[in-house]
Amino acid sequence: MPLHVPPAPAPALRSVLAALGSPTAVREARTPALRTAPGPLSPELPLPLHVLDGITPGGRTPRTRLAGWRFLISDPERPVAAADTRLTPDGWAFSHFFEGPYIASTQRALRQAELLASHFQPRLLSVPELYMLTLWLHGDTAADGASGTPAPHDLLVPLAPAPPGICAHRPLRVCELLPVLTLRLAPAPLLGQPV
Repeated sequence: MPLHVPPAPAPALRSVLAALGSPTAVREARTPALRTAPGPLSPELPLPLHVLDGITPGGRTPRTRLAGWRFLISDPERPVAAADTRLTPDGWAFSHFFEGPYIASTQRALRQAELLASHFQPRLLSVPELYMLTLWLHGDTAADGASGTPAPHDLLVPLAPAPPGICAHRPLRVCELLPVLTLRLAPAPLLGQPV
């Protein structure tokens, strides 16, 4: 089924295009693949990047906040890097370029999601406490990509590298993955305390 990619704010896209057009921004980026790409570079697949905070035992719903928009930067053949934007008091601004395993992992998870039987709106969801990034497949395709929280039946696809004990690229419903994350973040019992 096709994915319904939410439109990025126009100023966020313009800031990435301006950074790609700046030899200084590209040269100073810690992204060798971006500097050596063999052709024109273009920002593609803008995904809202949300952060999941407040995962605690006890069943409280964690908080979700928009942290920015991420664009995959592609040469004529494939994604080679990504660009993040962030909201400033003056509006959307380019933040930084980067490369690494999450680029290919995001692309793989998006291809995987296109084969699912349901329609989804793709987003990224970061879990900073676990150094974890997931592709969040939101069931409400008409929703504003910049807001909302994961619904129990939305899918989360952990991107590689995933934390130990969590299988990368295995789609799980939010109601299945959140309890696992809660256990991973629970404090270890004190010595001598019953478990």
